[in-house]
Amino acid sequence: MSYAIVGFGKVGQALAHAFARKNIEVAVASRRPPEALAPQARAIGPTVVAKSLREALEANTIILAVPFGEHREVAKALPSWKGKTVIDATNTFGVPPEELDGLPSSVFVAKSFTGARFVKGFNHLIAATLATDPVVEGGHRVVFLSGDDEDAIAPVADLAKQLGFAPVKLGKLNEGGALVHARDRIWGQLIFQDLFKKEQ
Repeated sequence: MSYAIVGFGKVGQALAHAFARKNIEVAVASRRPPEALAPQARAIGPTVVAKSLREALEANTIILAVPFGEHREVAKALPSWKGKTVIDATNTFGVPPEELDGLPSSVFVAKSFTGARFVKGFNHLIAATLATDPVVEGGHRVVFLSGDDEDAIAPVADLAKQLGFAPVKLGKLNEGGALVHARDRIWGQLIFQDLFKKEQ
C-alpha cells in the first residue's frame, strides 16, 4: 500500500508527523513545487517525501488535506479515480449549505472524485493535537471514520491503527458521519472531541 498527503498546511504536516513516527513512507504534495516542500518534509522525517501532485497521486491511498475550496482542482488532476482510496480530512466551516447543495460536506466532495473509494477521517482533531503521539497513558487517541463503502473503511481503519490511533466507525456519511461535518458556521458535534480508547 502506498500513501500520499495532498495539502501541506498545518493538517497535512500534522499527518506527515504521524507517518514519520511510525517510519511509514508517505508522499506529500501541494500547489507549491516539491522543491519548496522538501526542506520541511525532510525536517519531519526521512520517510516523508515531497513530490509533484501528479507523482503523489500515483499512491493507492490519498489523504485530502487541502482547504475545502481546492478539492475540485485536486480531483481534476486525474481523469479517473478508480482504484484509489481518498480520505477526506477537509472541513467546511463557514461554507454556506447552499454551496454544498444541501449535502453533507463529504458527500459533496466525493462527487468530484469519480470512481474513488471515499472515506471521511482525520478531520475532527485540531492540527496541533493530530501532530502529537496518539498513544497517551495506556490509551490511543480516537479518530472517527465514516463512508458509504464499508469495504473502503476497513483499510483506512487499519492505517489509523498503524499510525497509533483507535479508529471508531460512525457508519455512512449522511448518518453517523454527519457528527463530524461542519455545516455553515456550526461544527459537527464530535469535532474537537479529543477522546481516548483504552487497550483491552
